[in-house]
Amino acid sequence: MFRATLVVRSPFASNVAKAIGPEAGREIPRTRAEVHASQGSVTLRLDADDLPALRAALNSYIRWMCVAEKMSETVGDIDG
Repeated sequence: MFRATLVVRSPFASNVAKAIGPEAGREIPRTRAEVHASQGSVTLRLDADDLPALRAALNSYIRWMCVAEKMSETVGDIDG
């Protein structure tokens, strides 16, 4: 089993976590994901059966997190 933990600090941590949360709940072959937001940061933990699956999942989640961050910068905080 391979594991990666990514912690990203962001003023829009809550937005980012809410945006990628549904993806973490989906069935992705050979990969499991958990997303948590705390004050000013998002933590993504990925567990994968093999290294190629971990790499692919990291690429996807990082891309989704970037999109959520950019949208939050453009639109603002969805919580208020």
